[in-house]
Amino acid sequence: MRSPYRAPLLACLLALVCAAVLWAAYDWFQGRYLRAFSSHTAVFSGDPLRLPDNLAGPGAIRLVHFWDPACPCNVGNQQHLGELVEQYGPQGVEFYAVQKPGSHGQLPSTLSSLKAISILPGAEQIPASPAVAIWDRSGKLAYFGPYSEGLTCNSSNSFIEPILQALNQGRTVDATHTLAVGCYCPWPVDPTK
Repeated sequence: MRSPYRAPLLACLLALVCAAVLWAAYDWFQGRYLRAFSSHTAVFSGDPLRLPDNLAGPGAIRLVHFWDPACPCNVGNQQHLGELVEQYGPQGVEFYAVQKPGSHGQLPSTLSSLKAISILPGAEQIPASPAVAIWDRSGKLAYFGPYSEGLTCNSSNSFIEPILQALNQGRTVDATHTLAVGCYCPWPVDPTK
């Protein structure tokens, strides 16, 4: 005769095994894909930044994206940057990218239209990335700082759209010193490495 406790015992054992497998999968996913957000305060000053000679002077509005391939904070703004390229590229805004010196990596294919700048005078002094610099049509630096404050960046919390709109309308913008709290990675290259 079969024990009356055998079926409930097997069901409980199966439920425990399923719970353990689900917990292990959740723990693996969290460790691999979720990172705790640690906000950092960064002071951005655009005083040392200069466009290379071949890009300096009057011309189109120029947006320069500063990025570090090893920085997890880049993921939060790359989709937004792609949307900026789609929206403002046809309006004549030129998009460039400066990669952290000594780093290795590539922008996603959605940002392949960004032209690389290997040396931008003053870039070694920026405090953190991701960051953005925007020069107006006269060649004057109009904005330098982060894309937004907080963990992620999109059109609803971005500093960039209002600046590009103002510059497209011919208005003057002077926002080259910014204090922001968000997801940033240090930019300065460690000379001991």
